[in-house]
Amino acid sequence: MEHEGPRLPTPRGPLSRGVDAYLRGAGRLPRLEEVARAEVYGDDLQLALYLCYELHYRGFAEVPPEREWDPDLLRIRAAMEKRFLSALRTDAHVHESVDEALAGLLVEPVEGTGVTHFLRAEGELWQVREYAAQRSLYHLKEADPHAWVLPRLWGRAKAGMAAVEFDEWGGGRAERVHAALFADLMTDLGLETTYGRYLDAASAEALVTVNMMSLFGLHRALRGALVGHFATVEITSSPGSRRLAEAMRRTGAGPAAEHFYDEHVEADAVHEQVVRHDVIGGLLEQEPQLAPDVAFGIDATEFVEERFGARLLTDWRASRSSLRTPLALEAAHIS
Repeated sequence: MEHEGPRLPTPRGPLSRGVDAYLRGAGRLPRLEEVARAEVYGDDLQLALYLCYELHYRGFAEVPPEREWDPDLLRIRAAMEKRFLSALRTDAHVHESVDEALAGLLVEPVEGTGVTHFLRAEGELWQVREYAAQRSLYHLKEADPHAWVLPRLWGRAKAGMAAVEFDEWGGGRAERVHAALFADLMTDLGLETTYGRYLDAASAEALVTVNMMSLFGLHRALRGALVGHFATVEITSSPGSRRLAEAMRRTGAGPAAEHFYDEHVEADAVHEQVVRHDVIGGLLEQEPQLAPDVAFGIDATEFVEERFGARLLTDWRASRSSLRTPLALEAAHIS
């Protein structure tokens, strides 16, 4: 019997193939040795981890809801998480204090070289469409990974986090939920808005950015890292969204595409202050021992976003698609 949710994607290696087969009830889970051999930031491990995490969101059409808490699946997920978290702690550690980590976020480079700078200055419409397709893995569930931290906060931190989340969910108006606004953006760009539609096409680097949010959100022990991640998103969103709004206008992406980023310019400028003073400030007043985790969350977010941006820019500057399945070919398949 099928259930509501997106279809399972095509596996990308032995790990994701084993998880896929187990979810379908058609095979065994991968062995721990296979987890140890897989490239930690690679397609296979990251897709396998994404499949496990997605059971906590909308699930998959072919997978019974009971699989969400399957103990054997949770054991293999824990092994993948251990490798992923260990790699992030090794590769992303930069700052010793929260103040140092935040200070780096608050300085905008005079000559920016990231994806939003590229799209604003010289990006073409096909690149804007690819960016939206890859980001849809997050934006169609925007704010959901962060919601898991709410029961793990209290006082000023909880109130501040809830206030920002309320805005992300449209302030009580369904048509203003940010995930719905992003779906409108996708419509402007001629993309399908079905949840999970571009999972097969998305790069490993895009999967890493979403998996890290789920990793931090699902573990109470990582609540400080989740707050650091959330702060990074909100602090860097306003200037980045301003550049993307300009890119939408310059490439003729459409009014809904422009509106999505214009909305984030205004909203996230306010959110930045709430997150810095109430969420981080309130959390560290109550639990000062979490300061290293908050700094780690900031650094890890910067690290995975830089990897994702580097992948996009490397492909685009070589005049090739950043997607596993280019959108033009995908459109031909649909027709």
